[in-house]
Formats: sequence, structure tokens, C-alpha cells
Amino acid sequence: MMNLTSCFECCIKCLGGVPYASLVATILCFSGVALFCGCGHVALAGTVAILEQHFSTNTSDHALLSEVIQLMQYVIYGIASFFFLYGIILLAEGFYTTSAVKELHGEFKTTACGRCISGMFVFLTYVLGVAWLGVFGFSAVPVFMFYNIWSTCEVIKSPQTNGTAGVEQICVDIRQYGIIPWNAFPGKICGSALENICNTNEFYMSYHLFIVACAGAGATVIALLIYMMATTYNYAVLKFKSREDCCTKF
Repeated sequence: MMNLTSCFECCIKCLGGVPYASLVATILCFSGVALFCGCGHVALAGTVAILEQHFSTNTSDHALLSEVIQLMQYVIYGIASFFFLYGIILLAEGFYTTSAVKELHGEFKTTACGRCISGMFVFLTYVLGVAWLGVFGFSAVPVFMFYNIWSTCEVIKSPQTNGTAGVEQICVDIRQYGIIPWNAFPGKICGSALENICNTNEFYMSYHLFIVACAGAGATVIALLIYMMATTYNYAVLKFKSREDCCTKF
């Protein structure tokens, strides 16, 4: 009975020192970055295929866009690698500033170097949070573009316009979004041809993958906000209560 009691108390003590906020933020960050990078990469490839097959048959018209998208795909690889390492570092920093570290690894002492590193994490997390707000806003642009195309196709399919001569007057001009030049041919798709594009697997997958990528960017922003609170709290405790050997549990 005594062994069970001591084991239970040990488990409670260990669980009490877990930085739950940092743990939740890490899981949310990994999930958000994985969704953004994975879905965004595939959606960009699908977008290029749609443009090449339907909106810009001349390769030279969208050569610059293809290079930019290819560069963005490489950037996505770098983002995924960086946030995998950064999330682990922040989680480790959260664990090492809890009372669990003091109890398992001896007396906990704060140093100027430790407080400097903690302050660096605060600054870097704030910068990344602002940057990801921009990424979240940017990821909504293709969602808006695909939604406009999809809603136009829904108008074509509606009973009021389906089968009438006015269907061929309903068009989408992809050049107005600025992703291909105005001299790109054909640039504008109308009527039944536009409906056929909306029925392709490339359009369906790219549209929904961009939505998921946008949601992943939003989840990453939330994770960074939690990281901001956790790292700021940790830094404040280390700075103002270091003489009392006080550790955080956040």
C-alpha cells in the first residue's frame, strides 16, 4: 500500500511540473505547420497544372510564376524543418524552467546567460508570430481566388442560367488577379469550358487543400500566441525571482 501511495505521489509530482501550455503549443504548432506545408505544396503544384492547361497555354507567359511557385515550395521545406526544431527547443525550454527540473536534476540556479537565452526566445517568438500573421493573410488569397471561380461555376450550374445562351457570357479572367500577364492567352474562360475546369480533380483538390493550408497557418498563429505567453512568463519569473530560486510551471 505504501508503494502504491508513493508511486501515486511521484506521478502527481511529475505531472505538476509539466509545462502544459508549451506542450499544447508544440502539438498545435507541429499540426499547423504540417498542414500548411504539406497541403500548400500540393495545392501550388495543382494550381500550376490548372494554369498551364487552361488559362495560359504559352509557357513563356507564366514562366515567372512557375519559378516563384517552385521557390515557394523550397521555402516550405525550410519552414517545416525550422519549426520542427524550434518547437522542440521551446518545449525543452519550458520543461527546464519548471519545478520538475529542480526536483529531478538538483538545485535550480538561474544565470545571466540563461536569462539572456530566455529573452532571446521571447523576442524571436514575437517576431515569428507577426510574420505568421502575414503568412496567414497571404494564404487566404488563393482561397479567395478559388472561391470566386467556384462560385462562378455554381452560377453556371444553377437552373436559372443552365442551358441558356447567357451561360457563355459568364467568365472568369484569371489575369485580373495579377498572377499571369495581361497578354497571356487565353487568360479568360467562359461558360461550359469554365464548368469543366471546376469539375476537374486538380481544381477540386487545390481548392480544398488551400483551405486546409490556410487553417494550418491559423493554427500556427494560435500556437505562437501561446508560445508568446509561455516564454514571456518564463522570462519574467527568471528575471524577477531568480534570487529566490523560483521556477515556472507554465
